[in-house]
Amino acid sequence: MSRFVDKLVATARTSDRGVTTGEPGEPVRTTWARVHEQARVVASGLVGHGLAPGDAVAVLAAAPAAIGPAIHAVWLSGGSVTMLHQPTPRSDLAMWAEDTVRVLNMIGSKLVLLGEPFDQLGPVLDEHGIGYLLIADLLSGTPLETFVEVDEDMPALLQLTSGSTAEPKAVRITHGNLFANISAMAERAELDPANDIMVSWLPMFHDMGMVGFYTTPMVFGIELVKVTPVDFLTAPLLWAKLISTHGGTITAAPNFAYALLGRRLGGEEDGAYDLSTLRIALNGAEPIDEKAVASFVAAGARFKMPAECVFPAYGMAEGTLAISFASPMIGLRLDHVDAVSLEAENHAVPVEESTPEADRRTFAILGPPLAGFEARIVSGDSVVGEREVGEIQVRGPSVTPGYLTVDGPLATQDADGWLATGDLGYTVDGEIVICGRAKDVIILAGRNIYPTDIERAATSVEGVRAGNAVAVRLDAGTRRERFAVVAESRLASDAEKVKVLRKEIGARVFEAVNARPSAVLVLPPGTLPKTPSGKLRRAAAGEQLAESIRAAAS
Repeated sequence: MSRFVDKLVATARTSDRGVTTGEPGEPVRTTWARVHEQARVVASGLVGHGLAPGDAVAVLAAAPAAIGPAIHAVWLSGGSVTMLHQPTPRSDLAMWAEDTVRVLNMIGSKLVLLGEPFDQLGPVLDEHGIGYLLIADLLSGTPLETFVEVDEDMPALLQLTSGSTAEPKAVRITHGNLFANISAMAERAELDPANDIMVSWLPMFHDMGMVGFYTTPMVFGIELVKVTPVDFLTAPLLWAKLISTHGGTITAAPNFAYALLGRRLGGEEDGAYDLSTLRIALNGAEPIDEKAVASFVAAGARFKMPAECVFPAYGMAEGTLAISFASPMIGLRLDHVDAVSLEAENHAVPVEESTPEADRRTFAILGPPLAGFEARIVSGDSVVGEREVGEIQVRGPSVTPGYLTVDGPLATQDADGWLATGDLGYTVDGEIVICGRAKDVIILAGRNIYPTDIERAATSVEGVRAGNAVAVRLDAGTRRERFAVVAESRLASDAEKVKVLRKEIGARVFEAVNARPSAVLVLPPGTLPKTPSGKLRRAAAGEQLAESIRAAAS
């Protein structure tokens, strides 16, 4: 029997905690017990419609109030959940539907649960022969009396990856994976169900939003305040307001969001918010920019936010969610290393923070692996020691057994259970440090240059949008690789200002990495290609750059 479902049901029967949705306009608080009762009714409808143990159910909804009972119901029914990528107002619905059909075929699903605001897409699904049920319709009926038992190795979550290729892929997260990871996170984060209050706007189709900031509080009975990414992006200060109003103690977001909120807080009056209750503000899902964190911490200090609450985490869907982070209230810790030793010798030799920026590289220390995880650094065929750079490999009960792809299942672990993450990094006193993705490293004259160093330099130029610059490899794999920078700016429509901006970006990058980009492309806001979870797509940006060069030459 699934320990995950056992804990989910036990919490629903004993906890008086719950989830608040509908902020800021019409907030509604629903206890986890009530969510469970709604889920039992939905589960009865699913079983009545023929859902069998192990069946895959896709969910298309944005409103947390609809998603919660739906995913809970699927688990009570013995099925697995897949959160579909959501169409946007600019999406071509016909193309989106075709992509959705491919995903459904890949995961073997014949059913989509539709909820707000996508419950109007029924006719589009009908046109493409996609079977669906409305979550709202399933909320009336009799509750399921006997829950469907499943084993620990049955899939609970088929998490769609947000990679840069057109081919869909789903990470197969089992009931055992899910229980192991949320338990390890709860232990490291020192979760206190009686007093903690989690606040989140993260999307439910991303692992951090689904696993970290809905499933975890639901399973452990922790108070949650949940809004949508659109709510946050429309009014970033809402995030601070919710923490202040509800006394939030735990939140998380990618680096760009902290940079954005920090800038908005800078224009607010002292005392407008109370952020003193925060003890965990995890920074994850994209590379850490220490300058952005420092700016956010400085802005938050005016509202009594403890600086130590902000610290980084390392995770990936293939590990269910979190792989490593430090204990709470430790703050951001940085490792400063010699640039030449790192780039030419793959050795992270520590240097003083006072070392000139051009001669050092700075990385966030991401904490020791969570309970149950083992981590090692591999270079070639050898496991290397501390401060030697190589690929990070992990194993443990949270690691997925494999992917589902359009070409069939694909294993993720080697014969000894190790998962090759594709991340390059090293360890310091057993704690993980990441330098970058192996596939993105730029090789210049025998030096390994990490795109994040270039991108941080580019975004430090006034006029470049924070978190919206990409370093692109050119001539990858040849003896003379080059790189270019693609950046967004509100100045993109002014040719003279763009000329100045390109020159400043090139100079700042050269100062940072002692190498000059072969080209700098400045684009209007919102044009850089991103994954559904908001990550920049370097490969697609490279194609965008190539197209721009071809257009200029014609």
